[in-house]
Amino acid sequence: MSRALLIVDVQNDFTEGGALGVAGGHAVAAGVTRHLAAHAGEYALVVASRDWHNADGDNGGHFAAGEPDFVDTWPVHCVAETSGAGYDPAFDTASVTHHVKKGQGRPAYSLFEGVTDDGGTVAELLAEHGIDSVDVVGIATDHCVRASALDAVGHGQHVRILTDLVAGVAAVPSEAALAELAHAGAELATSGA
Repeated sequence: MSRALLIVDVQNDFTEGGALGVAGGHAVAAGVTRHLAAHAGEYALVVASRDWHNADGDNGGHFAAGEPDFVDTWPVHCVAETSGAGYDPAFDTASVTHHVKKGQGRPAYSLFEGVTDDGGTVAELLAEHGIDSVDVVGIATDHCVRASALDAVGHGQHVRILTDLVAGVAAVPSEAALAELAHAGAELATSGA
């Protein structure tokens, strides 16, 4: 079994103090760093995604023109080349083998909607490296982690959500997302780090 680690959106705008910061975001960043220090060698690939939205325009309606509904429209966040789009400083990216940018002018939640620095997709990357199993960590459980993990299941991967290395916007939808993922065939586990 070849395994990859998918790290979803551990970015300044999604951790405490950011435009859409979630409680526990910094702890996820530090936890992912500890997990990589102990387990990076167990992964054939380590893929990290970032929302990377255009500074101009509403990014396909993703940025709210007025009051955001926090379902389909959001406050401005993770604008390309800004500190908000950067990785949280507690997340050491030294073990990351591939960086993925998503959003870029349109709504995007799953890291499978993004592209690598050389223009490839995550699905292509996993296929090229014979990956059949992924661990998923990151932010936010009830949005981008959920979408990324569902897409991974849809691409035929054995998916494990490391539940101690995710943080959500709110408890109820995060619990619902984890239940939905388990129902879809994902395994709920902990990092053990």
